[in-house]
Amino acid sequence: MLKFFKPLFYLINVVIIIALLAIHFILKESSYKASLFFYTFPLPIIIVIILILSVFIGRRLRKYHLLLAALLLTIWLCRSFKIHIPKTINENDLEIVFWNASRERGFQDAFKLNNHIPDVMVLAEYQAKKLKEDKLKYPEYYMVWFEKEEIGIFSKTPFQIEKKETSKYHSTIVNFKIANINFYAVDVQGSPDVPREWEFAFVDSLIVNKENTIVLGDFNVPYESKHLKHFKTDFNHAFSKKGNGFRETWFWNIPLLSLDHIWVSKDLEVLKTKKVATFKSDHSMLKTFIRQ
Repeated sequence: MLKFFKPLFYLINVVIIIALLAIHFILKESSYKASLFFYTFPLPIIIVIILILSVFIGRRLRKYHLLLAALLLTIWLCRSFKIHIPKTINENDLEIVFWNASRERGFQDAFKLNNHIPDVMVLAEYQAKKLKEDKLKYPEYYMVWFEKEEIGIFSKTPFQIEKKETSKYHSTIVNFKIANINFYAVDVQGSPDVPREWEFAFVDSLIVNKENTIVLGDFNVPYESKHLKHFKTDFNHAFSKKGNGFRETWFWNIPLLSLDHIWVSKDLEVLKTKKVATFKSDHSMLKTFIRQ
């Protein structure tokens, strides 16, 4: 009986590994169903699955699993782990912060996590439970909250809301201007029953400025997504350009997916970018320093 099941197990083992590799490297987001698997099985998860499978096979095959896991780990580190020398920050440079606040946190939590008050901050999934208190404590600054969309914007200087649009499936873009820089605060619908292709068609149609522009938010797709092709062409990814460490911002400090992004137009200079790990949200905070 054991001799019968052993070859079957080996076959299942090979099929699982080939399927996972095909999903990640070939199929990706070629269809709606494929995209769901692509988001569910990022490279770190595939590596863990291969290592778990290696425990249940014989020594003869285990070495191949370990070699494959090592190869995939190398690929992941080369793609996701960044090392850059930051530039010196001057007084006139802008510090810009984005954080998915996970509905329980507010501006004061974000200031504390960031260790000080930045020039511009955008919060997603922000329910503004202490917004009145925040405004009383910081009367010299400017704050606005979009209740339905759960987006908060903070600035040390006055800003102007240019446009706010929400898609049929509740993806939101808020276009605002500070110090002659166009900002787009983005929160893309993350529900698994809403194809990202629909929502990024909406996003691409609204982001018309490609110069003197910063786009930041929770995109709910990883950096490897095909839906970010236009961003990679027209903007610099702040963390890939000047970040250190793992690019991924989700989940609970485990670097699985880079769902949160700050994109900076190529006429602006990215000086330094940092990911701030926290257990106050399942998303890490992102902050970058920009020079005009």
